[in-house]
Amino acid sequence: MWVIKGLRKGIITTKYPDEKPTKDEVPEIGVPVHRHGDIKAAMGVCPTDAISEALDFYKCIFCQRCEDYGFEMTGNVEIAEVNRKLPFSGSVHIFLVDAGSCNACNRELDMLTNPYYDLHRLGFFFTPTPRHADIMFVIGKVTDRMVEPMLKAYEAMPEPKIVVAAGSCATSGGIFGNEGVDRYINVDAKISGCPPSPIGLLYGLLKTYRRR
Repeated sequence: MWVIKGLRKGIITTKYPDEKPTKDEVPEIGVPVHRHGDIKAAMGVCPTDAISEALDFYKCIFCQRCEDYGFEMTGNVEIAEVNRKLPFSGSVHIFLVDAGSCNACNRELDMLTNPYYDLHRLGFFFTPTPRHADIMFVIGKVTDRMVEPMLKAYEAMPEPKIVVAAGSCATSGGIFGNEGVDRYINVDAKISGCPPSPIGLLYGLLKTYRRR
């Protein structure tokens, strides 16, 4: 049935970012928000120590354990922190470094190149070589054997070198500890999520280059 439905609907590219994300584009499980109850009780069940007096969006893995302690899962996926913005007016080329992901972030990134999200319409393109890259886009918890290849890729990039860490593993270490990509290299932007949704990834890229 889904094949027939798809043929009838046709290919419809998202109107984001010109319009807000639709209900279908926002995952049911997103960043939790504290609504009521003792936040200290929730701190004890969080496996990544994302909860303190506030919530660390970049440590949260959306495990939902905090729901029993006054937190509510939301559909907010537009969460990114940018330390340096570059007002590029032309196209931006991205070199992907999988430093040790579980493949969840990879699947979300793959969706950006399909006709629905079509990141090319926004001026973003993937490149197979760091020598042509404006962004080094890192996903996954950095494993010991990936430290040297990641640093070599960074050195091969032309100036200015922009590093984006996406997903809780890359931004904070996730369930593997408190060591993100920034332990090894300066990170210019972080994108929240476990994994970050396609809309969340687009939001982070657009925010990095002052297009959002």
